[in-house]
Amino acid sequence: MAKKNLLTETLNETLLNRRSFLKWSSALGGTAALTGGVNVGLKAVDKTAPASEDKTLTVSCYHNCGGRCVLGAVVKEGTVSRIVADPSKETKPDDPPRAIPCLRGRSQTRRVYAPDRLKYPLKRVGKRGEGKFERISWDEALDTIAGEMKRIKKQYGNESFYFHYASGTQWKGPDGRPPIRRLMRLFGGYTDYYNTYSTACYRAVMPYITGGSGNSANDVLNSNLIVLFGDNSVVNRNGGDNFGCYLLDAKKKGVKIISVDPMLTDTAVATEAEWIPIYPGTDVALIAALSHVIVEEDLYDKQFMKTHAVGFDEDTLPPDALRNSSWIAYIKGNADGVEKTPQWAEKITGIPANRIIQLARQIATSKPVAMFQGWGWQRRAYGEQPVRALPVLAAMTGNFGIKGGGPGMRPSGKRFPMGSMPLPPNPVKGRIPVFLWPDFITRGTEMTDGPRDRVKDVKRIKANMKFMWNHGGNTIINQHSDINLTKKILEDDSKLEFIVVVDNNMTPSAKFADILLPETTSFEIESLLTGEGHTEKGTVAWAIFNHKLIEPLYESKEIYWMCDQLANRLGIGDQFRDGHKNKKEWLLDMVAEARKKIPDFPSYEEFRKMGVYKIKDDKPTIAFENFVKDPKKYPLSTPTGKIEVYSPHLASQNDPKEIPAIPKYIPEWEGVSDPLRKKFPLLMVTAHAVQRSHSTFDNVDYLQEAHPQAFWINPLDAGKRGIKNGDQIKVFNDRGEVHLPAFVTNRVRPGVTNMPQGAWYTPDAKGIDTRGSANVLTKYYPTPFAKGNPQHTNLVQVEKI
Repeated sequence: MAKKNLLTETLNETLLNRRSFLKWSSALGGTAALTGGVNVGLKAVDKTAPASEDKTLTVSCYHNCGGRCVLGAVVKEGTVSRIVADPSKETKPDDPPRAIPCLRGRSQTRRVYAPDRLKYPLKRVGKRGEGKFERISWDEALDTIAGEMKRIKKQYGNESFYFHYASGTQWKGPDGRPPIRRLMRLFGGYTDYYNTYSTACYRAVMPYITGGSGNSANDVLNSNLIVLFGDNSVVNRNGGDNFGCYLLDAKKKGVKIISVDPMLTDTAVATEAEWIPIYPGTDVALIAALSHVIVEEDLYDKQFMKTHAVGFDEDTLPPDALRNSSWIAYIKGNADGVEKTPQWAEKITGIPANRIIQLARQIATSKPVAMFQGWGWQRRAYGEQPVRALPVLAAMTGNFGIKGGGPGMRPSGKRFPMGSMPLPPNPVKGRIPVFLWPDFITRGTEMTDGPRDRVKDVKRIKANMKFMWNHGGNTIINQHSDINLTKKILEDDSKLEFIVVVDNNMTPSAKFADILLPETTSFEIESLLTGEGHTEKGTVAWAIFNHKLIEPLYESKEIYWMCDQLANRLGIGDQFRDGHKNKKEWLLDMVAEARKKIPDFPSYEEFRKMGVYKIKDDKPTIAFENFVKDPKKYPLSTPTGKIEVYSPHLASQNDPKEIPAIPKYIPEWEGVSDPLRKKFPLLMVTAHAVQRSHSTFDNVDYLQEAHPQAFWINPLDAGKRGIKNGDQIKVFNDRGEVHLPAFVTNRVRPGVTNMPQGAWYTPDAKGIDTRGSANVLTKYYPTPFAKGNPQHTNLVQVEKI
């Protein structure tokens, strides 16, 4: 097909036409799998010619939703003409769900053939961020990058290099992030990061409460009651992750489900859950009040908390702990004089006291109860607190380590033991919190291991950032807080002197590149991917053979080739290849590693024919089951070996106001009680959008039309402002202004709004975003302990345009 046709031909022949796609996608909320394939090629295909099974090749979604769904693709005349769901079949009724893709996976072809697909290497010619580039050759691009790497290393040292956080590509082997990491480490190293934008608080404090995640996802089928705290798994853990599927199965089985959330989520709708609308950022106040009721009514497991927990009451506190620093003392108000009653919590959470009392009794008397936390509530100003609070409720109600219950964390599961591309040690030892990378540009040499920065592995960072690699990521501008502030930092190329971006499309972050390189997509490479994502897999994990479906479009290249060519220019080619003649030999190593751990794992060529290989357990995983039976013989991985209601490590931080030893409700800046609400009265969250995986897929036309970006606002708040559904509005605070349509809905509680995160930053001539990019309005201010992102903690005002 000619390149012109790739950009201009329309879908005049489809198995599911455009109108039907929009109708079904909207009706199902984008969360239910369509049963048939979608003809999404950009060439008219004879729909009377059915795709034969032997022509269906496996390929995968490789983005950061965690799903790793399996796609079946049919290629006709060099073009992908049809996408079908996971072609593997269940053989028994109790087999785990197939890795069936959502609407994003089914629209992959629209992304591969998108008009904004990067075609050639580009060099910046305008002001950084303007998006003005000129086409250059691959030799010029690679020579320029190699030259800048040598110059910056000589002038500033390897500590000035940084490999940026990104999640647009999640390959483990030579098609993902390992080739760049390997190249940079062999070149002398770089300043690395720790934590993620997704789970900073969760990962940082998990070691100081339970030491691990919960029961496997399929164990919810054994529950009597499921309570979801900020969890929207039917959207965020659909498809390959399967947790959303298991929630739907639990609903069919008759398990009662309750959703505690500022929004009536798609999960609550699909599972017919009872919705308890709460003000965001007040969950710990609710949990404290629930605990108060359970203790006052003597509905908790005293013996378990005495033998398995630290700091639940005064008798189980460490010897050096202050008096009245236990959880019981906190909820009774012994230390601060404020008893954490339902009436107290009602004023904070917006939940009526009677409903709090009723919920407490439901949780305490419905054993086994599975309580799950989403990750959204820890992306707030004090996100460390709710992560630690919910396990206390799970433990005191006797649900810890039992079938159908759990510790109040995320579900756990299997990981597939596939090999990866090995990395040599990083000669540069300093690591910064991932969210603080702009500080690395402006004040890198001031960043220390103290409480402001919490740098790891060194006392102080030795250089400011001067060179940035960005591979498959949109965090340079779009996904980071306070876009206008970040933009000013990046525009000054005397600070961060050189940015290399590797991507498929012209994203907002790509426009800030000095050299911009076009990379192949999953349709254009042969590779391997494991179906592990995060850890919500129930008891199944899988490996996918990603077939090369089409030749690389335009001048796009594989990341391994780019790094190999750069290694030659930097004089480290032999070390980089380590005896491997080509990329395939690295893939063969990955298969060989899998075969060591799974004796019947196929050879590379056998795996190519199979497409998908799955492993599974016969029964659900019950987290901490042995610990419950014998805490001395099977201690937790926490420092004390027990459930740390009181954490000695957190107490040692000497910051009881913001990093308390026990989980506490801390009123947020830009939260429900902030006086700033007089100026900006509405709380704004930035939830995941069904049409995007973070910001990936925002350029897909079908998804934009099916699920246009809009600002969720309650009818009461809209009515006060004369706003009707579909009106163009401006949303603003002191950090910026965004224009987009209003979605007036009862699915968000009064006083709370939602601007779904991930829409691509598109400023007009005045710098006002016109697409609904939430991070124009979010604050660059990290959480106290994890230094995580607080991007759900925002106050805004809204006016009709």
